[in-house]
Amino acid sequence: MRIGHPTRSLSSVAQIYLLLQSPKTLPKILPKISHKSRWFSQLATQSSPSSRMAGESESFSTAAEDNAKYGFERAEMYESNLAGTVDPYERHLFLCYKSHEVWPSRVEDSDSDPLPKLLASALKARKNDINLKTRLTICERSDDVKLSDGDVLIFPEMIIYRGLKDSDVDSFVEDVLVNGKPWLSGVQEELTGSYVFVCAHNNRDRRCGVCGPVLIQKFKEEIESKDLKNQVFVTACSHVGGHKYAGNVITFSADPDGKVAGNWYGYVAPSDVLELLDTQIGKGEVIHRIWRGQMGANVKEAEKVEETKLTNGTNVNNNEKQPQEIGSEGKTESVSSCCQGGGGGGFSCCRDETVEKKSVKKEWGGLSCWTGKWEQRDVLTTVAVVGAVATVAVAYGLYRRAR
Repeated sequence: MRIGHPTRSLSSVAQIYLLLQSPKTLPKILPKISHKSRWFSQLATQSSPSSRMAGESESFSTAAEDNAKYGFERAEMYESNLAGTVDPYERHLFLCYKSHEVWPSRVEDSDSDPLPKLLASALKARKNDINLKTRLTICERSDDVKLSDGDVLIFPEMIIYRGLKDSDVDSFVEDVLVNGKPWLSGVQEELTGSYVFVCAHNNRDRRCGVCGPVLIQKFKEEIESKDLKNQVFVTACSHVGGHKYAGNVITFSADPDGKVAGNWYGYVAPSDVLELLDTQIGKGEVIHRIWRGQMGANVKEAEKVEETKLTNGTNVNNNEKQPQEIGSEGKTESVSSCCQGGGGGGFSCCRDETVEKKSVKKEWGGLSCWTGKWEQRDVLTTVAVVGAVATVAVAYGLYRRAR
């Protein structure tokens, strides 16, 4: 009686189904699938000397728990307003280096990873000499998009330099970033198409580690189904700020005017991938409900978008409104200024401050109005009482005289 193979298939299908289905269905299907997975696992163990199914069941259970705690069904999803949560900057460098699975928590400051550390240190040391505010992020080498260790992608210039080595870092920063000239020791190549970077930095934050790989796989599937393999390229990247907004996605593509724009998105779920490909990349139009900000956008632009955008707390699957952030969190990752909200901040405190002031003013205004009415009633009552007493006194005086 052969049941081992069908059992493995069911367990695998169950795991894939959980990952690809809308996050809203997870609580409903989890108990059923978990129960079936355990039952089939026990059956396979009894009928076969192999105990592989038990391991698969445990792995599945762990993956489901991770998804509920750190994935797209976690409680904090859609809790914060997103627009304005990106620090203003003008240029983005991506250094290709190894795999996201092996990146340490602080890959740009790791002694075991000299290239990222050397480049980050050089940028920091020469920041006053670099005209454009530049951000550095590590991205994963990938054969799919023809990226290797040491390749440096630069946006919005849409250029790439291949094979940066430890000994070349200073000359690269001097030539390209400080002087704005081609790198004398390397060959400059032009980038074509659109690029998508998804934070999957698991050793930095589990939320990105759970959401990132699922989104990357979904992007690859949709890119292949739409025959965009030579036009849209996706890979993993390191921490970009705002772990609580996972899935975090950055796209570099042309806007309606043909200008390359770097748009940041948060709370991205698998169901958003097709819209990002069709609307943001295909048409160059921003999807405001999950938009965090843009490379080159200043604070005023972000606040303007915040006033006109759709509510960030709208669920993408059924337009069901989610709880909105009421106040600031106890801790934020990186807040450059009160009004900006920073890379890891979840809201603009200036905006909240305005709302708070209006609320307080309204409350005090209502109190003043109520107090004024109370005083007016009190005066009228007093006058009436005094008048009544005077009337009684006059009447009593007349009565005495009449006698």
